[in-house]
Amino acid sequence: MTAISLRRVTRRAQTGDRRASFWVYGLLIAFMLGSVFPFFWSFLVASRDSSMLTERVPPLLPGGNFLSNAARVFDTVPFWKALGNSVVVSGAVTLSTVLFSTLAGFAFAKLRFRGRDGLFLFVVATLAVPTQLGIIPLYMAMGELGWAGHLEAVIVPNLVTAIGVFWMRQYTAQVVPYELIEAARVDGCSMIRVYWHVCLPAVRPAAAFLGMFTFMTSWNDFLWPLVVLNADNPTVQIALERLQSGYYVDYSLVLAGTTLATIPILFVFVVLGRQIVAGIMQGAVKG
Repeated sequence: MTAISLRRVTRRAQTGDRRASFWVYGLLIAFMLGSVFPFFWSFLVASRDSSMLTERVPPLLPGGNFLSNAARVFDTVPFWKALGNSVVVSGAVTLSTVLFSTLAGFAFAKLRFRGRDGLFLFVVATLAVPTQLGIIPLYMAMGELGWAGHLEAVIVPNLVTAIGVFWMRQYTAQVVPYELIEAARVDGCSMIRVYWHVCLPAVRPAAAFLGMFTFMTSWNDFLWPLVVLNADNPTVQIALERLQSGYYVDYSLVLAGTTLATIPILFVFVVLGRQIVAGIMQGAVKG
């Protein structure tokens, strides 16, 4: 092949790469804009009054009423208490779920004991049971314990999830080799130290993803807190429901509360998203 032919092939390859990059970046930008638009629209409505929704051409720039609408949110419902309750519930549920799921995932993936496969199958089978099926007996149990109306009734039933155990078991089985566990045991590590010093650092990306997913699920949970908590001790989602429970729904007020309730989720996403990327990069460098 002559030098001229090589140049032509190189130019065609470079042109094809540029076209592929253009389409890839174009699709990524389109998906990003589609994902950000609901948040932007919520803030847009929250920064104005509800009359903008009736305009033929709605404005595309935020107004100056967001702080006043946010103040009305705190005056209408006990939003500070609802935020605090949701932080406590979601934080406790997230920490316990990550801890117990990583422990159970390590046990199911790397420890050999009688009945391991049958017990894991039972855990996975519980995913087929609808949540609504257990609401009545669970509420009766919370009443017997004296927890109805208190945050314990929301936290304790969600201390660990079957999907979390399944997720961590599958990830641990792939990234933690038996040879590494045996080497740690030869060095004198107890099994709990093997979990803490060998397993936990290796599964950090999966644990961070599970923590982010669990926090978002617990923060957005509506049905069970609505059933078991009273009006004086709400979570964020219950408080948002009360903002739109009247005959006339002020969407500027509702979306102002929604915007405020979204901020903690974005913060957790940023923090744990960095942990996921850092864990993946660390594993790539070590590999």
